[in-house]
Amino acid sequence: MTFEALGSRAAGLAAAPYRPPADDLPPALAALGYDGYRAITFRPGESLRLGPFFSAQLFHRGFLQRKRVDLFLQPRQGPARAIAYESRLFDLGPGLAGASFPSGLGFAGFRLHYAFDRARPEDREEFLVFLGASYFRLRGLGQEYGLSARAAAIGTGLPAPEEFPDFVAHWICEPEEGARRVTILSLLDSPSLAGAYRFVVEPGDPSRIAVTAALHPRRPIERLGLAPLTSMFVHGQNGPGARGAEGFDDFRPQVHDSDGLVVETAGDRLWRPLVNGRRAPQVSAFRAEPLKGFGLLQRERSFAAYLDVQARHESRPGLWVEPGRGGEGAGGSDAFAAGEVQLYEIPSREEYMDNIVAAFVPREPAVPGRPLALAYGLTTVGAEPAPGMPGHLARVVSTRVGSAERLRPTNPPSPARRLYVVDFEGPGLAGATGITADVSASAGTMVDPVTEPVPQTGGWRLYVEWRPPAERPAGDVVLRAHLVRGGTRISETWDAVA
Repeated sequence: MTFEALGSRAAGLAAAPYRPPADDLPPALAALGYDGYRAITFRPGESLRLGPFFSAQLFHRGFLQRKRVDLFLQPRQGPARAIAYESRLFDLGPGLAGASFPSGLGFAGFRLHYAFDRARPEDREEFLVFLGASYFRLRGLGQEYGLSARAAAIGTGLPAPEEFPDFVAHWICEPEEGARRVTILSLLDSPSLAGAYRFVVEPGDPSRIAVTAALHPRRPIERLGLAPLTSMFVHGQNGPGARGAEGFDDFRPQVHDSDGLVVETAGDRLWRPLVNGRRAPQVSAFRAEPLKGFGLLQRERSFAAYLDVQARHESRPGLWVEPGRGGEGAGGSDAFAAGEVQLYEIPSREEYMDNIVAAFVPREPAVPGRPLALAYGLTTVGAEPAPGMPGHLARVVSTRVGSAERLRPTNPPSPARRLYVVDFEGPGLAGATGITADVSASAGTMVDPVTEPVPQTGGWRLYVEWRPPAERPAGDVVLRAHLVRGGTRISETWDAVA
């Protein structure tokens, strides 16, 4: 199997009516609950070796993972070999002890392990998981799993139910001799489109995936999200973050896998702190023509900000998406040239629910007969400045909100006076003088912006009061600010909602 051959197969699928996957899960597996499914584990001794540094383990079907995914091994030379299901590959747990299932059962997905320590090639750690619809999770050295990427988002944020395309088959390619990267070929299918994906994966610090894809729409798609990222945000520095929202009764100061969205264009880099607690889902759009990059990041990196010993939110990775030119064989168009990054924030009080989605939505609609060629990179992000991300601007590291009535407080505090405190860190700030801020609001008034250095961090802080208008608009009010020195912008744009 090659990417070109897989692209031809995807085009053939898209030219035919969609055939939903068979609902052939045995009753014993369909009836499993959360604990019963988690008790099924792959036997490590059965791991599939992929050269001296990589190995693969497989996921059993059951519980929510009902759909079959065909898995193949593709040697460097010769035809691909199907990976056959055998019950002996798994410890089925106490609830299914002694059970066996037919060889045609297939698998739910797979995960890759890698020898991060070059001196100990047999000591391998899991770093990449493909499981469920078109979702996959990646981590770098020393990181915990957090947010997910997926192949495509269809109809996210529209009134109609969202469509979730499925990876129906994967080809895990044998690495080149001594190589520390591995290639995965994946076939995508759904009622609205079919597609071929190539993932060239390089684990490390950071881990990277070079993605090439050819998408073939079956029918017009009103809203197609490219390079979508999905994450969780319950509460953070600014509390619930929405006007009138209830607080969270939680001993942990913050609970999230990501705390903000970054969008990089030719003229600016924008940071939007994430918000929860609205009464209804919210869609925000950021025009990006052309897009230089975007990502959901976890900028708060201290344990004291979370106090969660097990979850280790401070070690969750961000993901940075960096578009490239469209590849050959699917029209050669640059799908990221014109459009907007859309952010979806869904109200949630449960930390197991992914309630944040970010994706690039092209301006041109996806229609049958017009394939889309994609090429982009995914890079894990930890502490910044981070490899692979532009680093010429200072970045927003915290947003805090409180009453502006500090000298003569009222009880309750007046909603007509809110103080925003924004911290910046990065190049050009340590020891600098003469830094001011440009501020604006889409409604209301920004009053008395003041900037000062923060000796404890080497950064700078902005204090600005926002006074809402007499009649507030129905939607969000957008507040913006960036740092300036000598008439030159030196920071990314803080872009928050009030």
